[in-house]
Amino acid sequence: MPLLDDLKKRISAAMKAGDSVARDVLRLALSEIQAGEARAGKTYSEEEAVAALRKLIKSNDETLALSTDDARAADLRHENEVLKELLPPQLSPAQIVEILASQHEAIKAAKSDGQGQGIAMKHLKTIGAAVDGKDVGAAVKQIRS
Repeated sequence: MPLLDDLKKRISAAMKAGDSVARDVLRLALSEIQAGEARAGKTYSEEEAVAALRKLIKSNDETLALSTDDARAADLRHENEVLKELLPPQLSPAQIVEILASQHEAIKAAKSDGQGQGIAMKHLKTIGAAVDGKDVGAAVKQIRS
């Protein structure tokens, strides 16, 4: 199901469930994506829409780190849980190592972990793998050790 359709469905479900925090963050996510599309003058791809969600999660994480209000912190954590449910599942470092089997020699031959991570990211991007940069870094270190 396309992300925008999923967002709209979840907004309706949150309204029916009386979950105002989920409703509001889902509406915010939808409006962020729609505003980004309007600025870009095009419809976002799924990857661009997911990137907008990740940006909202990152913003919440930054606010959480500075928050002294327990109630607000709880709301932010709930918002992140709701948003993370919309993200595609990400590969673990062990799964990344397996997927990069054909690239092990090139990664080992790289001059640094950073160059090895670049090789890994390029390969993972070509196959459309959903990965976190930190997990790729951990996989590269494991391959290079």
